[in-house]
Amino acid sequence: MKRSIVHMDLDTFFVSCERLKNSELIGKPVIIGGGDRGVVASCSYETRFFGVTSAMPIKMALRLCPEARVIKGDMEMYSNMSHTVTEIIQEKVPVLEKASIDEFYLDLSGMDKFFGCYKWTTEIASNITKETGLPISFALSTNKTVSKIGTGESKPVGRLQVQEELVRLFLNPLSIKKIPMVGNQTFQLLSRIGVRTIQTLSEMPVEVLHQLIGKNGIELSKKANGIDETPVVPYSERKSISTENTFAQDTIDIQGIKSILSGMVEQLGFQLRKEKWLTSTVVVKIRYSNFDTETKQFKIPYTSADHTLLKYALELFNKLYTRRIRIRLIGVKFTGLVHGCHQMNLFEDTEELISLYQTMDYLKHRFGSNSVMKASGFLK
Repeated sequence: MKRSIVHMDLDTFFVSCERLKNSELIGKPVIIGGGDRGVVASCSYETRFFGVTSAMPIKMALRLCPEARVIKGDMEMYSNMSHTVTEIIQEKVPVLEKASIDEFYLDLSGMDKFFGCYKWTTEIASNITKETGLPISFALSTNKTVSKIGTGESKPVGRLQVQEELVRLFLNPLSIKKIPMVGNQTFQLLSRIGVRTIQTLSEMPVEVLHQLIGKNGIELSKKANGIDETPVVPYSERKSISTENTFAQDTIDIQGIKSILSGMVEQLGFQLRKEKWLTSTVVVKIRYSNFDTETKQFKIPYTSADHTLLKYALELFNKLYTRRIRIRLIGVKFTGLVHGCHQMNLFEDTEELISLYQTMDYLKHRFGSNSVMKASGFLK
């Protein structure tokens, strides 16, 4: 059966949400972020015209576009709006994958017999804008890669269909940067040998790509040729992530316990960022040697940053541990999860801190989650 895969993307989602609250922002250059040393979480098309991009330092963005209005951002509102859009789509489609807080994949394979996939998707997009006021773009094609690239090419408020027989014609002239798995490092590597367009990349021998960038070279070659068999995974909202540590011997070593707690928070923080979650509630649990168990929780702004989460976890532990009794178990749980990227949430953090997180996460992805840790996570 011929596949019909749709990628939908809420245009400048954070900015669009803020414009629903304040219509004076419509048509004006807007940056979502925070702090003079923070980074851009999102920006309007009016700022992009001046070269402003996501993850750019706020100071640099304001040098490029001095007239831009900087807004801290409201993750709770963005989460609620995303949930509303998700519900609208879920009511209309057989298979939905929520890729992030503002991106969705729809598998409409087989529906051409009944409705016409392009017409059906257009009606869904119009319904989303009508009910929420949010602009949305989409592209329909034979797989996730082509449809995602198509959405990017159709923005803003784009509607695009790339038929199977036109996939190569559509992809060939585009920059290799348009392929989702091509990051800056891969782009620079391929550019140095003259590979800058998808057509040139598609004509490279797979063996050469494999030698250049490893096993990902095979997958990259397929995508350059318009081939992507990745399925649309049905959406389900995760409720929480947690971990516990039962000590071999009951302990009253508070500094040691806090070091272990720090390591647990760091591991869960990495898991949040890896799976693209943000949490709004921190829960800490302790079990005493007499098996009495107590928990406390704290509602926080959405985040996936270790240092923020640890601050609240330690605060909760200090409030929980009120008896001079040995501790048998310590546990941490993050609940109230929503989809969102690490950089989206760090409105108050510096570019140096974000760079540190990105480097540590890269090392953990490559060498394992225990390959690098903060010193506070080790027992002395």
